[in-house]
Amino acid sequence: MEPTIEHQQQGIALYIHWPFCLAKCPYCDFNSHVAQQIPQEAYANALVQELITSLTDIPKKPLTSIFFGGGTPSLMLPSTVQTLIDTATSLLPVSNDIEITLEANPTSVENQKLKDFQKAGVNRVSLGIQSLNPTALKALGREHSVAGAIEALSLAKKIFSRISFDLIYAREGQSVYEWENELKEALSLANDHLSLYQLTIEPGTLFAKQYQQGKITLPNEEISTTLLNMTETITGQYGLQAYEVSNYAKIGAQSRHNLTYWRYQDYIGIGPGAHGRVTIDQTLYATERHKNPQKWLKSVQENGHALCVKEALTSKDKAQEMLLMGLRLTEGVQAEAFAQRCGVDLMDAINQSMLTALLEENYLSWDNNYLKTTPQGRLRLNAILDVLLQ
Repeated sequence: MEPTIEHQQQGIALYIHWPFCLAKCPYCDFNSHVAQQIPQEAYANALVQELITSLTDIPKKPLTSIFFGGGTPSLMLPSTVQTLIDTATSLLPVSNDIEITLEANPTSVENQKLKDFQKAGVNRVSLGIQSLNPTALKALGREHSVAGAIEALSLAKKIFSRISFDLIYAREGQSVYEWENELKEALSLANDHLSLYQLTIEPGTLFAKQYQQGKITLPNEEISTTLLNMTETITGQYGLQAYEVSNYAKIGAQSRHNLTYWRYQDYIGIGPGAHGRVTIDQTLYATERHKNPQKWLKSVQENGHALCVKEALTSKDKAQEMLLMGLRLTEGVQAEAFAQRCGVDLMDAINQSMLTALLEENYLSWDNNYLKTTPQGRLRLNAILDVLLQ
């Protein structure tokens, strides 16, 4: 069922960034930092303080989701998670079906800790499994084993009804046959949601350096397309539908928090490097926090927050961002929601001649006032956006 305008515009989401990991993966460009000793109390107090400060001038919309991301949020103390949830839900009205997700790595998952997170209010977990192939896990720099990943998933299933896990495919040397077998094994283990990412080389990562040196290669476009098409077919056979470029879910099990981003709704971001999009007095602002964890902590302790960017977005800014996010979704961008959010008509924001060409080439479709990418178009999303925007 397509979302209504009312559904798309109500509520606000909260993202909380925990920057610490036990190891840095070679493909990862997230704001994550290796720390053997984590100053739990100092960062817990600072996150609570920044949360309180960030809510002072924001309209009290219903809180629809909380997402603990990172880094490795499962390294947080459950008491910190509970305090942050309690603080947020005491300062904002709460949606009846609020979704509270915590990302976890198999290496930091244990039965009692998961129970404590659930008791704290977490009702959905996302496990960073990344592969069910031992050789691939080693190449991806992961600390856990395949057996450890399956054990963590089994534990999580006993405690949470909503579970997702991540896998990376289109890896170096991976054949279509190998991915088919790995994907079917993953689907046999899955609950209601999977995030399946094609490996990309991100600037500043170890993989980027190795790629430049010719030490690693990735599948060509033809193989990547074959892998994606096969992925969508097989997940569908197991009852999970593609609803975003890299995300698959049973009906009703889509990540509500991530849909907030992709539908270009309001969200608060706190913690080192966290971004936000918040509406204040009918103006949409882009916000950003200091990225360096130590600088962020010092700023919060001195100022109550570590906000380093608060920029009012123009109609053109909003149009670009909403298209960038919305065309990732299978449902696409609704014309009425676009006009309401951006203050400009969808057809006035895009290049009409390029739109015509992209429709004819079957990279885009126009269906019931929704502009959508086709499966072929989603493979070329960045190139489409480069030519589509006015």
